[in-house]
Amino acid sequence: MQVIRKPASRLLTKPRTVDIVKVSDPSGSIPKVQEEMIAMNVEIMTLSGTQRTLDATTVADLRSHVRGPVLTAADAGYDAARQIWNAMIDKRPALIVRCAGTADVLEAVRFAATHEVLTSVRGGGHNVAGTAVCDGGLMIDLSLMKGIRVDSVARTAWAQPGLLWQEFDHETQAFGLATTGGVVGETGIAGLTLGGGVGWLVRKYGLTCDNLLAADIVTADGQLRHATPEENGELFWALRGGGGNFGVVTAFHYRLHSVSTVLAGLVVHPRSAARDVICFHRDFVASAPEELTSRVGLRTAPDGQPVVALALCYCGDLGERVLRPLREFGSPLIDDIKPIPYTAMQGMFDPAFPWGNRNYWKSSFLRALPDAAVAAVVEQADQAKSPLSSVVLEYYGGAASRIAADATAFSHRAATFNCLILAQWRDAAEDSIHIGWARDGWEAVRPWSNGAAYMNALGNDEGVQAVRDAYGANYPRLAALKAKFDPMNLFRLNQNIAPAA
Repeated sequence: MQVIRKPASRLLTKPRTVDIVKVSDPSGSIPKVQEEMIAMNVEIMTLSGTQRTLDATTVADLRSHVRGPVLTAADAGYDAARQIWNAMIDKRPALIVRCAGTADVLEAVRFAATHEVLTSVRGGGHNVAGTAVCDGGLMIDLSLMKGIRVDSVARTAWAQPGLLWQEFDHETQAFGLATTGGVVGETGIAGLTLGGGVGWLVRKYGLTCDNLLAADIVTADGQLRHATPEENGELFWALRGGGGNFGVVTAFHYRLHSVSTVLAGLVVHPRSAARDVICFHRDFVASAPEELTSRVGLRTAPDGQPVVALALCYCGDLGERVLRPLREFGSPLIDDIKPIPYTAMQGMFDPAFPWGNRNYWKSSFLRALPDAAVAAVVEQADQAKSPLSSVVLEYYGGAASRIAADATAFSHRAATFNCLILAQWRDAAEDSIHIGWARDGWEAVRPWSNGAAYMNALGNDEGVQAVRDAYGANYPRLAALKAKFDPMNLFRLNQNIAPAA
């Protein structure tokens, strides 16, 4: 690993320096396709759904204006670049621009708008819906952009969109700092932040988007804008929960908090105790300190035994005393709660959600979690068709709930529980079985749902109304801003907000 310190005038709108951290060859060069790229015409999909031919000169001109590789299906590295976390997604873009910096993003967006081509944007590639990749269009790949600069005095960090949370945490934890950032370390920072952002610090420090101080974004008109509460304030509001609808973010500025060691881990019970464990947890967390973020998962243990597990993360003092009732309830099979590095908690569930499995998820915010809802959740988990699948109850409340619903684009501040139905399997021939199970689970909890869902957990087959519900009461305002910043809906491969008429 090599660290290169370089000027970042093209990255940020104000003079700064950024530590560009990347894994590369010993020469330190930006990864490039080793074989010569083939000059040829490219058939590409337009925004209107028709095919257009880009001649070899046009493609060569794009390549000459960007620093990173521009790949077609004939180029080495193409298949690796189009692969993402969810193995259900197998799409073939006509062109992939692997951006090496903000200048490349500007060129790619301007190219896409000029030629009116179907465009997707890839950050970490961990989104379950797989909207990072498009069939036949242009994929703007940000995964090489991994720069980060931590200001340990101000407790802030500037970070580029190709970073994964485990990479972000590696840098911030050198100073004992962190921000709310996902439940799985391999999640990308960009998509999680733009969709709201839940993580192990959410109850104490709020959503990821609540900790966003500023952003640099290339909008559909090919302009780089700096967004803060004071500058381009409406755009900044939209970025905190509005997804990738408003452009390509090239830099995020985060607030950091003093977190290094947490009291965390799992308390695992047999599945037969699931109802009692969930009800006890539900009643306990209602008055628990905000330093505790917890969730309940029903899944199959590595030894094949169905279990119910409390995943606990306490980021304050007096944790042993606070967590004692959760640890002493019932007769747990495993109590693995202990002081661990924050990064260990962030990576704890990476093995349970590896790259290469097939995934289909459903999400539902709940108005309440009465005993009848608990029974429905347990029954659904007991009917799982794959040992890799799980049902998870996330508990929110705390800092995130004290922010007004219209203060950010993420509006679901009142909900305390989110029910996630997470179908995961390996054999493509079983797709309909596991998708059906997840849909049945979503239907089973509908009587207690508030009708909304967590945008980052939506699949790729949701209807227009489900997307509207994911944005909640803020959808009309978002649609108006979409019409202002992206009237042609260039950035449509996401949980899309149609421009207001």
